[in-house]
Amino acid sequence: MTFMDAQDKYWNSVAYEKRFGHPLVMGEIESHVERAGCVLDYGCGYGRIIRELHAAGFTNLYGVDYSAGMIGRARRENPFACYARNSGSEIPFSDRSFDAVLLLAVLTCIPDSGEQAKLFRELHRVLKGGGILYVSDLLINDDERNRDRYERFEPRHGCYGVFELEEGVRLRHHTMEHLERLAAPFRPISRQEFRVETMNGHESRAIRMILQKQSHGHQSL
Repeated sequence: MTFMDAQDKYWNSVAYEKRFGHPLVMGEIESHVERAGCVLDYGCGYGRIIRELHAAGFTNLYGVDYSAGMIGRARRENPFACYARNSGSEIPFSDRSFDAVLLLAVLTCIPDSGEQAKLFRELHRVLKGGGILYVSDLLINDDERNRDRYERFEPRHGCYGVFELEEGVRLRHHTMEHLERLAAPFRPISRQEFRVETMNGHESRAIRMILQKQSHGHQSL
């Protein structure tokens, strides 16, 4: 079984069990994107954020996820968006399709640095010039429980911050320096560190970054 197959099996199995807690700060979207703007929730899971956007009046919503189970639940519970299953890194939309892309607690599920960099290139590709990338993800923690698992799995995966859950899924917490390298092609607008409850009920450091794709002349679909 490949890594992506194992990840897919896990997320399909918990599609109706897990509750995701990364908050969406709606004001950050509303200040940069019109209600009729095209918004993509990448790694949309069961559509929690899409539901919040719909309730706030956004009408042009899209979601992608590589878990068929999550996409199935999203379509049933939040049918007011267009959904597509993707490969985990490539985005099945044309260049310059979106005014905003949301990436909430997605990088933690893609622990490989090369795959993360590939995803950021795809995010840059599908954003319009001047479009917004909203990134919210987990940072390295310094408590004993997390230090122990970072150290235990570092020899296996070659990266401090990558770890495995008992169910077999592999996850990652990040250094700020690593996230800044990923975000280098974008113009930073804001950055805020906060605390968040993880899907398994633990508290973690987290970071919220609002990034902008710089315009190079007039760009359109």
